[in-house]
Amino acid sequence: MNQSVTSAGPASPVGLHRVLEPSGDAITLPQAARRLDARREIWPSEVRIEIDTLNLDAASYRQLAEKHRGGDGVVDGGAVREEVLAIVAERGKMQNPVTGSGGMLIGTVEEVGPDSPLGLTAGNRVATLVSLSLTPLAITDGLARWDGLSEQVPAAGHAVLFERSIAAVIPADLDPRLSLMVMDVCGAPALVARIVGEYAARAASSARAASSARAASSAGSASSAGSAAPSVLVLGGAGKSGSLSLAAARESGAERLVAVVPNEREAALLRPTGLADHVVIADARSPMGLLAAVESVGGPCDVTVVCVDVPGCEQPAILATAQGGTIIFFSMATSFAAAALGAEGLAADVRMLVGNGYVPGHAAYAMELIRRNAAVRALFEGRLD
Repeated sequence: MNQSVTSAGPASPVGLHRVLEPSGDAITLPQAARRLDARREIWPSEVRIEIDTLNLDAASYRQLAEKHRGGDGVVDGGAVREEVLAIVAERGKMQNPVTGSGGMLIGTVEEVGPDSPLGLTAGNRVATLVSLSLTPLAITDGLARWDGLSEQVPAAGHAVLFERSIAAVIPADLDPRLSLMVMDVCGAPALVARIVGEYAARAASSARAASSARAASSAGSASSAGSAAPSVLVLGGAGKSGSLSLAAARESGAERLVAVVPNEREAALLRPTGLADHVVIADARSPMGLLAAVESVGGPCDVTVVCVDVPGCEQPAILATAQGGTIIFFSMATSFAAAALGAEGLAADVRMLVGNGYVPGHAAYAMELIRRNAAVRALFEGRLD
């Protein structure tokens, strides 16, 4: 039976009709809203998803786990579960009130409004590519199958997608849990590929011009002048977004790849993969410690990608980036003020980009990357065990 709401007023393409608080002249977009309407009935332009797995973003889960870690160092998973349930019940969405972030979900399309432009049909198994922080969500099973000790959350309930939402059909050839992990961070490798590709294209153009002018010596200097293939530094290189970013940078023409990890355990995981030319152990929050580690392998680098989900990495990343270089922040723990003021205080001529999680074609690119790069796939599959 079609349950679409046809008498509740027009639907907004960006979901304003689902915002309950604030209202009136103070109304905001769903992501910034205090509370959303998560009713099952959909407007003609909406899609309802029957959820089976939520994937909490790393910054959000880390905050919840640390909050409920006891004096013995053990996380109280039950308390984490109860807090997630309380957030969803109170807000009609999963948005951590401390980090402001949410995550994403996997589910099955249950109903498609006749005016939906998303191209989905009932029965499609999909991953949402918009944050849970703006997605109307209701949980019906009390998260009874989740122990509260991991980011992936088995769940029953429903979610609603707007006209401007994004979702991707889960590929049949990959484990759905693997697909969920990849799609959760698929914006990172796509943006890295774009930025590194721009550097590599400039380097190739400069090399051709130099060759034509019989001045090849001018093509071997620092890449800040655009004359050599870029060097790329990834903070958190053994993580999900970090490993995909390394693979994307390599494919897009990076000359030298440096991965920073916090400990020997992660270094031992990453070194055999060959994803990075250099794997160094350093605290990404330590300005001088990170700089020394990067300089030991030929840094600073032209492009720095920040994929660690802890605060305080802004100034270290700036120091580790060459003048005229680019920093891409993919961490929800990033502080705009710390980044902007830090660059100013260090007289750093760097371009700083905030990875917003969306690049056209990002999901398809990330899935193809995981298919053709056995090293990255092995790292992801290791997380399933």
